[in-house]
Amino acid sequence: MQKLEADVLDSNKNKKGILLESGTNEFEIVEFNIGDVYYGINVAKVREVITRVPVTAMPSAHPFVDGLFTLRGRAMPLVNLARAINTKGSDDPKNIIVTEINNYNIGFLVDSVSRIHRISWKNMEPSPEVGNESMIVGVIKMTDKIVLLLDFEKIIAEINSEINQKLTTVEKVNSSVESERRNKHIVIAEDSKMLRDLLVNTLHESGYEFVRDFGNGKAAFDYLMSLKNATGSIDDHLNIIISDIEMPQMDGHRLLKLVRADKVLNKVPVILFSSLINDEMRQKGERLGATAQISKPEIGQLISLMDNIIFNNKK
Repeated sequence: MQKLEADVLDSNKNKKGILLESGTNEFEIVEFNIGDVYYGINVAKVREVITRVPVTAMPSAHPFVDGLFTLRGRAMPLVNLARAINTKGSDDPKNIIVTEINNYNIGFLVDSVSRIHRISWKNMEPSPEVGNESMIVGVIKMTDKIVLLLDFEKIIAEINSEINQKLTTVEKVNSSVESERRNKHIVIAEDSKMLRDLLVNTLHESGYEFVRDFGNGKAAFDYLMSLKNATGSIDDHLNIIISDIEMPQMDGHRLLKLVRADKVLNKVPVILFSSLINDEMRQKGERLGATAQISKPEIGQLISLMDNIIFNNKK
């Protein structure tokens, strides 16, 4: 375990070097298990992996939360991941995966952590359609096993109600602003159906009525390619692209790279709206040509920025 912890830390230390690569459509996962099932989490979300430490119980805590633990002087909640995804784990889980997601530090208790894999997003299949309750966002087929990529954002949103509130709360504007928004065409790439529906509904309620949404970057890019054949200027059919980063088939960085390389699409504003926006990932987004980058779940900031870009042409 000490070697794995060092590997994870080295991966984060060297992330700056990885991020300087152009949109390769690759990512790294930390593989772990709960019971006999293998799961994965994007390395970009992982601060470190530690052995299990003592936990202080919290009165009235969410059922998923075992309590608080302290790491380098900072107290943070510990989520019992087996309980959160309603599966049977070991009676003696060994490891805590310490994460930073949506600018929120939280630990996840798992049975054990094994290794890191580098994978192409093309090799990750979307989760089978089993409804909004699924905690699985993707399936990775390896030679000897299947690894399930979990929707950690959904788990955190269920624990922290403030996140859902930020995803659905926007500032009221006058009718003239809403009227201007109605004529603008928005494309969204977001793999989480729950978040995608929340985002689309909130944009509709704010006046952005023409929204096309897709579950991955490839589907979004195929649609963007089809717009090139439409009559008139591309500005008549597309005003802004909002993309998650972490998606199956094609991630947001690869989508951004392809848009910027296209002679017709390259001036279209692209906002990266992701739980992975930190200093290192922001550096890569800037290198690839992102117009702006906002960390989920700040949808109020997202809509204000969209207005600023679309109506004031501030790129």
